[in-house]
Order: sequence, then structure tokens, then C-alpha cells
Amino acid sequence: MAKWTVDVSHANIGFQVKHMMVSKVKGNFDSFSADVEADDLSDLTTANITFNIDVASITTKSNDRDNHLKSADFFDVEKFPKIIFTSTSIQKSGDSYEVTGDLTIKDVTKPVTFDVEYNGKGTTPWGIEVYGFEGKAKINREKFGLTWNAALETGGVLVGKDIKISVELEVNPAQITE
Repeated sequence: MAKWTVDVSHANIGFQVKHMMVSKVKGNFDSFSADVEADDLSDLTTANITFNIDVASITTKSNDRDNHLKSADFFDVEKFPKIIFTSTSIQKSGDSYEVTGDLTIKDVTKPVTFDVEYNGKGTTPWGIEVYGFEGKAKINREKFGLTWNAALETGGVLVGKDIKISVELEVNPAQITE
């Protein structure tokens, strides 16, 4: 199997959650790494994929909210600095895949399936082949020990329990920075 690298300068790991039952908060993790081994990335079914996300790199465009998310109320980055995803099964359907794996948040590991779209293959001006992928999944944050919330006077809660995760990747045989 060949080793592939996620070019983090052309990648994003994001999320969104309902806020006050009426709007959405979106955020990203700015620091992460991934290891991908595959015979051929045009057929992702041969791949083994592992992501390591630095939880302290979370950003939601609000320093107060980011600090709260890093606290013991949510991710508790002092005790649990990483989120880890390791693939266990990959099924193909046309140009799409179901990538199932173990997601670990705060030492709680649960299976999660990402719907992944293969966006194609290209060649950089330096002759390096790159492959593009987009993935989406939804998790219940409470099942991973992220249970903090506040009741609203008008009914409902401050933070929704369903988290939509989005991953956009450019993968190549060697890390490049452009």
C-alpha cells in the first residue's frame, strides 16, 4: 500500500450545531493530521484512514465560546487533547463511499459513518497528483460525553445535540505547501 498525505493547506474539518433552537453555529478545527494508506485513491475501498484532530485548535469566531468549548463543560482539552477517527470499513457506490470508523471524543469511542464524495484527480503545476474528497456525518454529541446545555426561558435548549461534521480533503503522495 502507498502512503498518502492530507494537504492541510487545502483541507478543512468543520462542524455546525443548532443554537437557541433557531440558528446555527459553525466552526472548524485548524490543526489536524491524517494518515492514509491505499493502493489507489481513485478507489477508496482499499484505504486505511486515521485522523488526529487537535481539539485546542477549535474556532467558532467567538473567543468566549471557543474557550468554553475547550473547558471541562465540553471537550476538556487538558484531559482529552485529541479527537481520533480510524476507518474500519469502506463501501463504494458510484463515485460515493460510506466510510465507517471509530470516532473517539473524550475517551468515548463510537462507530460513525461518513458519506464521502470523490471529487476527482488532478495534477499540480509541479507534477504532483492530487485527489479530492468531501465527507459528511452527523453525531449526537451527548453520546460522546458532550452534555453541557442551558434551558431557554422560551423553551428548548441553548445548544442542539446533533452535530453535522464536514470534511474537505486534498490528498497527495507528499505534503506540499502552496
